[in-house]
Amino acid sequence: MNTHHTCTSTTDNWPEVKAVSERILGEDLVQFIEECRKSPEPHSQLIAVLHRVQAKFGYLGASHLDAVAQLMQIPAAKVSGVASFYHYFRLQPRGKFIINLCLGTACYVKGADRLAEKLKDELGIHFGETTSDGLFTLEGARCLGACSLAPVLVINDEMHGAVTPDQIPIILDRYIKRAREETQATP
Repeated sequence: MNTHHTCTSTTDNWPEVKAVSERILGEDLVQFIEECRKSPEPHSQLIAVLHRVQAKFGYLGASHLDAVAQLMQIPAAKVSGVASFYHYFRLQPRGKFIINLCLGTACYVKGADRLAEKLKDELGIHFGETTSDGLFTLEGARCLGACSLAPVLVINDEMHGAVTPDQIPIILDRYIKRAREETQATP
């Protein structure tokens, strides 16, 4: 029995893979990756590259991770492992409005747990998730530094203090209206 097998077709499609990866990431990131690859330890630049990708796209999608792996010539499993290990990296798109609910002691004592339940009910999501319409992402924070206003939530950069569960629908509605107005104003 002959166990010797000769491969007659080529599987080297590097130019095509490279072109797709470059299209996914864009010229600015490709340039940055090329600079990183010139360093003495290019693999040590992976976290810096992932930070740049997330800054540009808002999250690290599967296609972004694969493109980074290809262009940096790092196994895809290692790239996705690093991205999923560090809490800072997001693997899902975030909403237009990021809701950070303070779960610190002062806020918790003053009812942050009730606000959390109301937010989850109103939005239909849990902490770390984004609504299907892409408007809201719900996150918890250990402390937002506004204990005298407890319980507190911050939506993007706007702080809401002394919030009650009954105010949650009203607050959310303001942001929904704002999103609609911005959409209508865009030609």
